[in-house]
Amino acid sequence: MPLTELQEAVARLLAVHRSPDSYLAGGAALHIEPNSKRYSNDLDYFNDSESRVASAFESDQRLLLASGYELELLLRQPGFVRALVRRAGGATKVEWAHESAWRFLPPVKSERAGFVLHPVDLAINKLLALVGRDEPRDYVDIHEAMANILPLGALCWAASSKDPGYTPALLLSLLRRRGRYRPEDFARLALTSPVDLPALKRTWLDALDSAERFLAARDPDEVGCLYYSPAEAAFVEPHPGQVVVPHFGRPGGVLPAIVP
Repeated sequence: MPLTELQEAVARLLAVHRSPDSYLAGGAALHIEPNSKRYSNDLDYFNDSESRVASAFESDQRLLLASGYELELLLRQPGFVRALVRRAGGATKVEWAHESAWRFLPPVKSERAGFVLHPVDLAINKLLALVGRDEPRDYVDIHEAMANILPLGALCWAASSKDPGYTPALLLSLLRRRGRYRPEDFARLALTSPVDLPALKRTWLDALDSAERFLAARDPDEVGCLYYSPAEAAFVEPHPGQVVVPHFGRPGGVLPAIVP
């Protein structure tokens, strides 16, 4: 989702304070490029500990105030801060939250926002969000993730290790309950173009069926992994015969192993 002019300015300003343990995540990071589909309502900064939330907020608050922004504190508790940031008549929510350091890959450096959660981890988080809540914004976002990051089957397969309470099959079963939306459900979203609900529905049903076939064909000993293709230098949903390397997550994330 493209950033608003104010969000762009705030993200660029706060980029100097971003690090591998305090990074932009959530919807704004998933579709940070200008050609994406939906504007985000806020900027979400994830931090690897409650103490890091507090220190990140304090340093970001000082920088914002020194740079001419107004900051209204809306909520503050251990591990979470929400504020409204204003300047020149515009406003955006900014949140600092504690998120587990367990991830598949280390955060990546972005010229627009400093460190950002890796797109693969963003896509997996979005899938888990859609499983846990029936929100049209998550439905829009998972379509972009499937189109630009990984197909649904590969996301379900990996997401089961992000939240071990789920199996890939259970995730897929719960996702089959999503996608029942009406045009008015998208009216409150700030979209760059109207939603084509019939097209999204067809894509969603095809993705669910394809994911079911993919999950049935996987080796149970590899459940919870991503698959990295050295030939493509990318994470993929592998096809039969394709040489891939299973890639598992860990605290802090890790770069994929390369097959000689």
